Parts: sequence; C-alpha cells; structure tokens
Amino acid sequence: MSAIAWSIVCGAYIVGLLCTAIPGSVRGMPMGAIVLVGVGAIASLIAPRLWRTGPRSRLWLVAGLIGGLAALTFQMRLPQPDDNDISHWLTASGSTQVPVPVQVRGWIDSSPRLTRSQRIQFQLRVQGAGSASPAQPSSSLEPATGNLYVTVPLLQGTGLYDGQTVTITGQLYAPKPAENPGGFDFQAYLRQQGIFAGMTGDRVEAHTSASLTPASRTPASLTASPSATPSLWSAPRRWLQHRLWQIRQRIIQAQVQGLGVPNGPLLSVMVMGRNGVDLPYDLKDQFTRVGLAHALAASGAQVSLLVGVMLGLTRRLSARMRLIVGVGTILVYVGLTGIQPAVLRAGIMGVATLYAMVAERKVRPLGSLLLSATLLLLWNPGWIWDLGFQFSFLATLGLLVTVPVLNQWLDWLPTAIAPLIAVPIAAYLWTVPLQLYVFGVISPYSIPINLLTTPLIAIVSIGGMVSALAGLLYPPMGSLLAWLLYFPSEGLIQLAVWGDRIPGNAFSVGTIDLVQLLLLYGLIGLVWQQRRLHRYWWAAAILAVGLVAIPAGYTALRLTQVTVLATAGEPAIVVQSQGTVGLVSSSQESTVNYTVLPFLRQAGINQVQWAIAPSLTDSSAEGWLHLSQRLPVQSFYSSPKLEVSPAQPSAIVYQALGQQLGNASPQPLASGAPIAVGNDQITLLNEQPMTLQLVVNNQRWLLIPSPPNADNPEKTRPPLTAKSVAPADVLWWNGKELSPDVLAVIQPKVAIASGREIDPKPLKWLQAHHATVYATGRDGAIAWTPNQGFRSTLRED
Repeated sequence: MSAIAWSIVCGAYIVGLLCTAIPGSVRGMPMGAIVLVGVGAIASLIAPRLWRTGPRSRLWLVAGLIGGLAALTFQMRLPQPDDNDISHWLTASGSTQVPVPVQVRGWIDSSPRLTRSQRIQFQLRVQGAGSASPAQPSSSLEPATGNLYVTVPLLQGTGLYDGQTVTITGQLYAPKPAENPGGFDFQAYLRQQGIFAGMTGDRVEAHTSASLTPASRTPASLTASPSATPSLWSAPRRWLQHRLWQIRQRIIQAQVQGLGVPNGPLLSVMVMGRNGVDLPYDLKDQFTRVGLAHALAASGAQVSLLVGVMLGLTRRLSARMRLIVGVGTILVYVGLTGIQPAVLRAGIMGVATLYAMVAERKVRPLGSLLLSATLLLLWNPGWIWDLGFQFSFLATLGLLVTVPVLNQWLDWLPTAIAPLIAVPIAAYLWTVPLQLYVFGVISPYSIPINLLTTPLIAIVSIGGMVSALAGLLYPPMGSLLAWLLYFPSEGLIQLAVWGDRIPGNAFSVGTIDLVQLLLLYGLIGLVWQQRRLHRYWWAAAILAVGLVAIPAGYTALRLTQVTVLATAGEPAIVVQSQGTVGLVSSSQESTVNYTVLPFLRQAGINQVQWAIAPSLTDSSAEGWLHLSQRLPVQSFYSSPKLEVSPAQPSAIVYQALGQQLGNASPQPLASGAPIAVGNDQITLLNEQPMTLQLVVNNQRWLLIPSPPNADNPEKTRPPLTAKSVAPADVLWWNGKELSPDVLAVIQPKVAIASGREIDPKPLKWLQAHHATVYATGRDGAIAWTPNQGFRSTLRED
C-alpha cells in the first residue's frame, strides 16, 4: 500500500473513534458506525471521479468499513470491571451512594502525590478486601481485583512509594459524574484508567518487607480465586515501577536541594512531567491561566532534546548501536514520566525519527504523527477522549504544518528568532478551538507571554535534563547544576505571576458547540492548505472571531436562566437575565474553585453584576475574596448581621474583600426593601434565617439559603415561621425540616433542595400537594428557562 492509502486507513480508524460521540443507534448498531459505512460507500462512487490520480473505489469502501468497525467495537474495548472487581463491594452493600467501610490490601500502582486538600493520593492495585471491623484480621481478607483511586491523610501517606504493598482501612465510594455544567466528570476520568471505585482511607498499614515479593508469595487467602491470582508479570512490573520511582526521587531531591521550593519542583516537572512531583497548586494554576500549561507537561520538546543529545553523543557508534541506545533512552524517559498518552505519542515519534535518521531515510513528520496516534488508539481506544492526547496531537500538528508557513512570513527576522515566534503562535492556533470547546476560556496574553518565556523554557529544560543526569550519577553535582538555573527558573515564575495579575488574563467566552468547533478547524485547515489564501489570514481571523463572539453575545443578551448548582451542603444559585448575572452563595473556597467558577466560565460570564452572601462568616469571606479576584463583582450584599469577628485573623481577609469590591464593606440588605437587579427584583423577607424573594420573568422564587455555620457549628438559627415567607412558584432550601404551616403559605409548584437528602415531613407534604421535587445531590444542577422549564443535569425527566 502507498503512503496515501495508509494515511486514509489510519485516518478512517481515528474518525471512527471520534464518531462514537454521535448519539443513538439502530437495532444495536451505533449511529456513528452506520454513518461511516454510508460515507465510505458514497466516497467509493464519487472520490475516484473527483480525484482521478488518487486511490481506487475499493480503498474508500474499506476505509468506511474500518471506521464503522472502530465505532462498533469502541465500547467493547473500554475497560470493564471483572466479576471480582472491588467496585462490586459498593453494589453488594445495596447502594452505590453510601460509603462502604472496608479494609483493602494491594500494592501502590502510581507515584503518591499531594492533593489540593493536603492529602496523599495514589492508585492501588487491589489483591484482597474485607470488613473494616477491628476484629477482622488483614490476613483473612477475601480475594478481590481491580484498581482503586485512594486518598489518605498526609501523615498516613508520608513515606509511601510506588510498588509498595499496603493495607488500607477506610470507606469505598462511587466516583461521581459531572453534577454541574462545566464541572469535572470524575467518573469518566477514572473509567478511562480502568478504575470504577474510590476510597477515602483513614489508616494505612505498610508492608515494607513484602513490598516487592514475587506473586507466588502472596498469602493463600488472597489467591483462592483464579480471578484474583496475580499476573506473572506483576512482580517484574512492581520491581520496575519501584526502580523508576527511586530514580525520580533521586533526581527530584537533588534539584530541590539545589533550588529550593518552588523552583526545584518546577525544574523537575519541566524535565519529567507531573508524575510524582508535588508542584505547589497556586503556581500550577498560574501557569495554566496564562497559557503556560505545556511547560509543566512532558512532551515532544523533551523527547526531541533527548533524541538530539543521544545522536550527538553516539555519533561514533554504529547505526545499530545508536538506534538501540536512543530507543532505550526514550523508553526510560517514558517510564520516568509515566504512561501518559501525550508522552507515548512523543516517544513513538522519537523512535520513528531515530530509525529514519540512523537508516538514512527521509523523515515524514506528518506520517509519523498519524502512525503514532493510530498505534496508541489501537492499544487503548479510550484515549481518543483524553484531553492530554488531544491537545498534544493538535499542538504537534500545528507545529508541523503551520510553523514553516509562519517562518516564511517572518523571514525578515534573524533565523534564530523567527522560530521562537512561530512555534507558540502555531501551537496556540491549533489548540484554542479545542480549549474553547472544553473550557470556554482563552488567555488573550498567551502568545506574548509564550514569546517572552520561550527562551527561558528552553534554558530551564536543557539545563534541567543535564542536572537530572548529573543528579542521578552524583546528587551533589546535580544540585550544583540546578542551582545555576535559579535566575532562569525564577524569571519564568515571575513572568507567570505577572501575567496572571494582568486584568482579563483569562477571558470567558462560553463553551462553543461541535458545529463551531468543526468550522474553526475547517477554517484553519483551509487557510493552511490553500497557498493563495495565506495572504488573507486576517480575514480568516476576523471570521473565526465572529464564529465565536456573535453567538456568545447573542445568547448572553437574550438568555434568561436560573441555575441551582449542586454543592456539598452549601447553597449556590446563579441568575442570568438578559446580560445581567447574579449569584447567591455561601462561597466557601472549595465551592468557588470546583463549582461556581467552572460554571461561570463555561457560561461565558466575566462579571457578576450583583451577589448576595447569605452568611458572611470568617471562612466564607476567603471564598468571596477568591471569587472577586477572578471575576469583578459590581454590587455585593450580605446579611444585615455580619458574622465576621474583627478579632479573628480572617478580619484581614474581610478588609481585603472590601478593597477588592471597591467598597468600605459589603452592603447590608434592608428588610422589606425591593432591590432592582437588572430586569428582575429581589427582596429580603426575613433576616434570621435569611429568606429572599426573587422575581425572574414574572416567576416568583423563595430562597431560603440556610447553610450550617461552618465557623460555629454549635450556633443554632431561629426556626422559620409562616410570617417570614410569602407565596412562591419555586421553593429553594437546604432540604431540612419545614413546618406544614410554612409550606401552606408558600404553596410551591416546584421545590429544589440543595443536598442529597430531604427531610421526610416536607417531602411528604410536597408530594401530597403534587409539587415537583428535586434534590441537587441526586439530580445534579437544576436549570430553569422560560421556554424549556426545569432541566436536571443527571436525571432525565
């Protein structure tokens, strides 16, 4: 087969996997498979007539069949729990929603890392499980298999290492899907890795002596079931993982010793990726927001550097030895960085480049990129939806096809400077449509910041690899070489911090739909392929901006929507009314980071016109400060009785919040005085507990945001009385007890509880009066629009 034929076949397989996103089926046949087979049949009739020198009709028909087969077998190839998987302990308990106390033994299958909540996280390859009863000895656990996503307390997890055998006591839980628009789909993320359950550990018992014993020495109680018998490759794999972990730790310790924190971890991350390196999350977030996330990921740049260095060092060896040494180096590097799709893609392309250069054959970059993507997806089709794989593939494609064109346009610059400008522009152009489709956020200053940081990234990356090699051989020398990189690494950090402080550094335009995504990539591909269109790139840029900005602006100005977000026991509601945005929330910092901000970003919201804090406590003041630093808040209201104590250290945060908002202090709500918020109106009916009446598009909402007092749990709030409420179409409360007298006054048609459980008394009353009842802990976020009514994120009504 010719190169063109192979390209068509490989492309058909990749397109077939992408078409699994097409919903629906006909008699069990996925719609995507049917579409591709039909397209292949049509192409076999039309393509030979339009492309007379191209492939024959038979190849197009075969390509359609391959794409249809890929879409048909996609679900079969995805990881599935076996009969003895640890996730079955959840269903055996009768409910996947209630945490199950268990004791689990297995070996650590990933480098332990520090989470945002200051816990240690790792993956556990399960060998056995049993009851968490103190009377249950760990030696009598039942056989079990599968993987677990485990988090344990910091003190319990300190000192754990990759490949170590441990027994963990804690609770199993079912990973949750995305409960809010723009939220993280934790369930899908773990399923891609073959993980179907999580565990919150309380106690860890490490078995140091048995950490790397062969599978044959596993206790007999854990090998009674054939499905639980360890693989013959488990012991060698654990030995290899442990040795790679030791290498990583040796390099990290040497670089941190020379540079300190955060420069040392930053250097290690830029050399080996994020696997097993605890980079401070605030610094990681700053790099991400300014468009420098690629600097924190092991990718093709590091592999290209390795290939170049190895070819230079082995130039006196035979071609065969150069290939062996080069491939071995790439394999070790891939092992150090972790088995990640982006790194594997770069590794395969690196091996292909080595082979072509050693064999003195012409390198075909596009062909090697397509081949590497196909091989990876044949190994694991689920990686087609891995964001790391998608961004890596698109960025590399942009570098291959767009950098040469940009270099021609920049030929008036010195040869050494033109690529420094062309590379970040090309990568940005090819990745920004996907970024808008997934996150709905762009960094307007990404290209200038990348231009400024590219020389520093090159210096730190090259020096970091030299330091890593020296630290592996002799740690003091590695520390000394790392110390020499202090000023470049510090300059890189300061540029990221400076870029993050520029107003508007992360601009939300809202997530685009699939049609917009395809049109944007079609426009980019058209301009790249047609040379005569190169001079009209400015027209294509204007058209691309219009494809995104016009629909986003039209939607924002016409949209009327009220969304009750699914939060962990804290109230949060967003009101969008024809360009005006309001927020009622307790806004603990975790709620802001994981729920409120992701929703506002995907909705294209860059400013909140009005906000209400039902209970401005010491802890929630930090959350509001964090939110106001990311998004401007024009008018901020709070309870008439503020609960921030001036004697508390958080009073400083409260003052900073006032300065950030531009006011001396948040404005207290006046009871009974309606406030016009855009085209709508909100009124404080009662102070304690706070009761608000919101009128949106002539629909009356009664809001009772009464979260538990996080700073003083023992403090009780006065009960709600019938005199404190008013009739409403929609009731929103925390799901706790409401008296029949109160409900009789409200007479809601729809009731929404922020939480998983609803008190039986109000639930019985609501059901008896035929009210529609939602619970965000069960149904996810609840959105209402005048045209579509109420919609649930997780439940189909």
